[in-house]
Amino acid sequence: MDIRSFFEYGHEEYLPHLSSDVVVIGYAEEKLKCLLLRIGARWLLPGGFIKLDESVEEAASRILTERTGLNDPHLKFLSVFGKSERNFAEEWKEHLEKFGVSWKQDLWINKRFVSLAYYSLVNIPDTHPVTGPLDEAFGWFDLDELPPMWMDHRDIALMARHKLRSDIRKDLVTHHLLPRHFTMPQLHQLHQVILNKDLDRSRFQKQMLATGFFERLPKLQKETRGRNPYQYRIKENKDH
Repeated sequence: MDIRSFFEYGHEEYLPHLSSDVVVIGYAEEKLKCLLLRIGARWLLPGGFIKLDESVEEAASRILTERTGLNDPHLKFLSVFGKSERNFAEEWKEHLEKFGVSWKQDLWINKRFVSLAYYSLVNIPDTHPVTGPLDEAFGWFDLDELPPMWMDHRDIALMARHKLRSDIRKDLVTHHLLPRHFTMPQLHQLHQVILNKDLDRSRFQKQMLATGFFERLPKLQKETRGRNPYQYRIKENKDH
């Protein structure tokens, strides 16, 4: 479906009033990053609409794969965003002309949209972000320094960060942000960044190893003289 057909007849292929947005979180330079797309002067989360013949989970997974190139990405439900005034009519009005589409108030895209939001943890080097037919650029931004964003997308991104802080106290998911092989000092520093507080390194390592989720590799990771920590990976057949 080309852009003109999407704006005028998209309601024949997608569920009206319902969309999905994904907060894609990565980790680099000891900071949490968020993948954003730019339309005009503002940025938004990777998102899209739900096809008539797919579930909401299938839609979120499809959107994430299309935007990151990951075949089996981590994905977790975040929340529903559906304020009564939630629509993008004014935003679309600014940009439809460049697509050669006449703006009309009754376009399906201008109506109220409820978003089912998810978040995903990724290892940035494994991703291959791409732009779609509507957006002009993509970029990774510090979650602490987000640029001007469309509508409530900033609120969605910040909620994902808060949810991550809560989730890692119950589930081992942070390894998705690291390479397949990592050291305990790297995992320790990542947890400190997410929780925004200092953690006792020795106690943290004991807690992690006590879970039984980690397999130590035989070779040491050479970092600096006198400090050569072991590398670890998640054990196979672990459901987490």
